[in-house]
Amino acid sequence: MNAWSTNVNPARGGAPQACRRLGARTASASVSFLCLSFLLTPGASAQRTQLKPGWNMFTPQQDIEVGKRASVDAQKVLPLCNAPKVDAYLTQLGNRLGAKLPTGGVQYPFEFHCVNDKAINAFALPGGFVYINRGAIEAADNEAQLAGVMAHELSHVALRHGTNQATKAQAAEGFLGIASGIFGGSTGGALLTQLGAFAAGGVLLRYSRTAESQADVMGTQVLYDSGYDPRAMAQFFEKLEAESKGKNPPEFFSDHPNPEHRVERVDEEIDKLGGLPPNPKRDSQEFEAIKREVLALPVVKKLSRGAAGPGAAPAQPSANFATYQANSYTLNYPDNWKKYPDSNGSGISFAPEGGVVDDGSGHGALAYGLIIGVSQAKGDPNDWEALNNATQQVLRELQKSNPSMKISKQAERVRLNGQPGLATYLSNDSPVGGQETDWVISTLRPEGLVYFVCVAPQSAYQKYDKTFNAILDSVRFTK
Repeated sequence: MNAWSTNVNPARGGAPQACRRLGARTASASVSFLCLSFLLTPGASAQRTQLKPGWNMFTPQQDIEVGKRASVDAQKVLPLCNAPKVDAYLTQLGNRLGAKLPTGGVQYPFEFHCVNDKAINAFALPGGFVYINRGAIEAADNEAQLAGVMAHELSHVALRHGTNQATKAQAAEGFLGIASGIFGGSTGGALLTQLGAFAAGGVLLRYSRTAESQADVMGTQVLYDSGYDPRAMAQFFEKLEAESKGKNPPEFFSDHPNPEHRVERVDEEIDKLGGLPPNPKRDSQEFEAIKREVLALPVVKKLSRGAAGPGAAPAQPSANFATYQANSYTLNYPDNWKKYPDSNGSGISFAPEGGVVDDGSGHGALAYGLIIGVSQAKGDPNDWEALNNATQQVLRELQKSNPSMKISKQAERVRLNGQPGLATYLSNDSPVGGQETDWVISTLRPEGLVYFVCVAPQSAYQKYDKTFNAILDSVRFTK
């Protein structure tokens, strides 16, 4: 998966190193309105950039509860290394860094786990549940670089980026103003139920570039305060950026969008901190021993798409329907299906229990259910040509993200709540094996092209067809 190239700046103390599915798997980075801000907090230097979390409907205790639930699910999905020495080392290093983390007095129950995946990646769930791929350990040249990766992830926890993303996604759907009506007066409680499952928790892990920049800045501060060479973070990012120029960019960038001038921003923060700390730590015998142990671990082959396990088919759609209200439309959906808001607030998915599965890479994939999205498009809603052009653009984007997706039946004209629409059938690889049918209904609206993707394995599609039609018949545009 990794294509290495040589492109590390020796001036920073490092030697040159040899160095998905949009339609039925929605996950997109949301635009963040967080900004770097200045507050008075204790630190090694008064010049350091002061950061504060964004608006959040969750409490820190709810962060912990959400993260704990998602962590339980994560451990059912991820291939853990099951190497006690490695986890103990990660825990010792993580707690050392966590002790320097500005948490505002919140005591997070940090946990650190090694994942048997050679992709260079790591992630932290809200509340401090951190997972580090063996690939990140193997790619680090020294302990300071690994500490930089972990300090970055811990900073996401302290800045509460995961539940901030969830808050913004819910607000964008217009939920907050009518929270009591939809959530029975407990917005946070309902979101805990929705977002507890790791496979559907992409909203908690898809950060904006601003959030990534904040985690870089705080991570640099944590490295500095812990006595590590803070340049190590910039050096590790340089390795990733060099690799991103190859055919297979690091998985880290798929979950952590790369901010502009990332390395320069880390260097700038080091200058604000007063330069390097005295005798900065770079490596340890413990790290070298653990890296050798990780390199000796058996490689666990990633599950291929469709090999996520046999799993029982979801329960049949309920004959009773609940109502969902967005900013510009309402619809009815089976009351035994769950809602999964997209992280950028522009879309939502509905799926039965078990309808979202692991796609083989630790990400959630919709195998049964409905996806609703909005794509930027302009034109007269009654202009069939404009509708067709916008629809074809969306289909091309879907196919770009899904190489196996093919049009099985060309678009036909339909009516959706009295408005011109197009219905297109596609086939694609199903995450539960075999082929799936994707029925795409699109219509032009003032806000853009609104499209509905009905998804089910081909072998089960007829059992869902009646439900999909009932949902689409219930769509009512409100403006």
